[in-house]
Amino acid sequence: MTTREEAVTAVDKGIADMVAVGRPAIANPDLVTRWEQNADENEVDQASVYGPDERGYTDYPFLED
Repeated sequence: MTTREEAVTAVDKGIADMVAVGRPAIANPDLVTRWEQNADENEVDQASVYGPDERGYTDYPFLED
């Protein structure tokens, strides 16, 4: 799983123009804001990934305002 630090380093060093971050994006519907604010990220609930319903894809909390 790619961390914020790894993604920023890859772009800053010219290794990549963009970086895929699937699992963090699923668990953090506001991932861009969290990264901009250097806020903690929600952990992925692996038990709900590829489950029979929307649980684990639509119920992760947003940052508090």
